[in-house]
Amino acid sequence: MTDEQNWQAPGSQADAGAGHEQAPVPPAPRYGEYAPDNSQPQGYGQQQGQQQGQQQGQQQPGPGYPPPGFAYGRPGQGFPQQPGWTPPPKPGLIPLRPLGFGTLIGAPFQTLRRNPKITVGAALLLRGIPSIIASVLIFFGIYLLLDRAANATADDRSALLAGAAGGTIVLGLLSAVIDGISSALLQGVIVGEVARGTVGEKLTFRGIWQLVRGRVGALIGWTFLVALAWIVAAALVIVVAAVLFALGPAGVVGGVLVLIFGFLGLVALAIWLNTKLVLVPSAIVLERLPIRRAMARSWGLTSGYFWKTFGTVALIAVIVYAVAQIISIPFGVVGGIVGGIFAPTSLSSPDSASFSQVLTSQIGVNLLASVVGAIVGAIMGVVQTSVVALIYIDLRMRKEGLDLQLVRFVEARQTGQDAQDPYLAGPVFVPPAASYPPAPGSYPPPGSWPPPPPGA
Repeated sequence: MTDEQNWQAPGSQADAGAGHEQAPVPPAPRYGEYAPDNSQPQGYGQQQGQQQGQQQGQQQPGPGYPPPGFAYGRPGQGFPQQPGWTPPPKPGLIPLRPLGFGTLIGAPFQTLRRNPKITVGAALLLRGIPSIIASVLIFFGIYLLLDRAANATADDRSALLAGAAGGTIVLGLLSAVIDGISSALLQGVIVGEVARGTVGEKLTFRGIWQLVRGRVGALIGWTFLVALAWIVAAALVIVVAAVLFALGPAGVVGGVLVLIFGFLGLVALAIWLNTKLVLVPSAIVLERLPIRRAMARSWGLTSGYFWKTFGTVALIAVIVYAVAQIISIPFGVVGGIVGGIFAPTSLSSPDSASFSQVLTSQIGVNLLASVVGAIVGAIMGVVQTSVVALIYIDLRMRKEGLDLQLVRFVEARQTGQDAQDPYLAGPVFVPPAASYPPAPGSYPPPGSWPPPPPGA
């Protein structure tokens, strides 16, 4: 046997027998793996990784960085585990939380469906029937006045026409008074229905009336106060323009400008004031405030939410107007056809017969359209009043924590306990949301913000 055949590599069995320990031979790397680095002893990388992990564990990361061992994509990690989320309760009309725009638009139409005996019944009883009676009286009075003027002699016709014009104005004012009173009553009933429906109660008409009975006078007073204020403002613009017109040709241009810009200014002022004071009826009914304090209450609640309030009310008004026109126009067309067919064709003289025929036809058309419009307007008035009441509740939830009071009221009622009216309770303290970055003096301590970059 030659020396080459007897030669063995160091670390072989021969060396082992000579007192040398045999070092384990690392396995050959598989496809796709890197060969082990023999420049460092085995386990060096593991020990270094453990030491780095211990150092990282002892050093807490700055705010905004994940904790040690945080791994995105690993099951159970990526975000801190949160307790189970429970949606806000919805005992009645709306969920007891600040409302979104979609809820504010949809909930008023649900009011009609939820308790139609109160909503539709109150609309027809308090607004529809009085409006129909007023329309019948007005059109019948106008027909008598104009028909008498048409059958009078030429000498008396001018005086009778002037009397007919004055009588028409008086009847119009009477209709406005009736409509104002009925609108105020309907507002009180619907505000009470929406407020109690929010906590899951379905009251009868008698129960709703007991709720708003003591506030009827304030509601009617507020309605006529608003109407009187706008009448005085419009009359002031007209008087100023008339004075300028009386100055002669030099004042005509000024009078026209006063009329144009005066009424444009009144429109802008009406939009602003009506939006700021739109919650007065709700404050009068639910908080039982007098008119002056209810005005201040509405002004304060709408502060910071002007455009949301205006947009919601304006959109509901457009929807209500479109629905009312879609329903009323076909009845007006049918009423015109029926009035033309059944109009009287024989009166004292051909001239008066022709005039009476046209008068009867037109009055019949207007009367039928007014009756249908009164019914539709009464029902749509429920929607408009409901959205105002919901805006009031939403703003109190956002600013005063009314949703917490409502939840406590519902829970107390379910357990049979006595609870205070949540709308009369004071505001609930809601802590402000934490600022980011934290304010000076709060956690983290001063000097630790901004956090150090990784590896610093």
